[in-house]
Amino acid sequence: MTQDSPEAAKEGGSVTLPGLDTGVANAARMWNYWIGGKDNFRADREAGDHVRAAMPELPLVAAMLRRFLTTSVAELSAAGVRQFLDIGTGLPTADNTHDVAQRAAPESRIVYVDHDPLVISHARALLTSSPEGRTDYIQADLRDWATISAGARRTLDFRQPIAVVLIAVVHFLLDAENPHELISRITADLAPGSYLVIAHAASDIEPETAAAMARNYNATSSLTITPRDRATVARFFDGMEMAGAGLQPLAQWWGSSTPPTADGSGLSCYCGIARKP
Repeated sequence: MTQDSPEAAKEGGSVTLPGLDTGVANAARMWNYWIGGKDNFRADREAGDHVRAAMPELPLVAAMLRRFLTTSVAELSAAGVRQFLDIGTGLPTADNTHDVAQRAAPESRIVYVDHDPLVISHARALLTSSPEGRTDYIQADLRDWATISAGARRTLDFRQPIAVVLIAVVHFLLDAENPHELISRITADLAPGSYLVIAHAASDIEPETAAAMARNYNATSSLTITPRDRATVARFFDGMEMAGAGLQPLAQWWGSSTPPTADGSGLSCYCGIARKP
């Protein structure tokens, strides 16, 4: 969703954050374009159309991932979770994480993280907390857990359960960056009873379409996307207990509704929720 390019310079263990460049396609703004938003520029729309040529269902994928987010937050709130760390949050839209969580429990605390200055600017202006709860925002990259953790502790109590939400963001980590180790480092800092929510691009659901989408994305965006197969995505949940139906293709998260295509064609993504024992 919104992580820095793999070539980002690192100084003292921190990732150098990008500035606002409207001439280069940006993941958050491309996503905003696919869901019909207005917070995007010509470069984002052109890149978005190029990627969509390989996977026409991308607007549906974006809409369904939003539904997965809101459903997950609602279910975790019902289970008693009162703290959420949403990393790679993207540009605000309807029913953001804090909207759903604080509607269920007004005292809920939410921290949003994104590397994009435009996202953080919009978040500060639009994502206001309930009086009983608290909402905060951190400009940081998923790779920089030290910065995220330090900033999140201003708002969240790491001695209590936290739900870490990673929707369409982990696939921007390259294999060479040891993504499983990075996610393991995050979950190691969480209290028992915490949750990990991941939605990740799939390489083995309609593999030819998924590969073409990745090629087009990587040719036009400042980011590199790496779709992964089910077994590889499942490893992000190592040491945790899968909740509900376990790790499932996005098409299986429609609940009682029927997806527009009978077989969920084009919804090349895996979704899962797991609890730290």
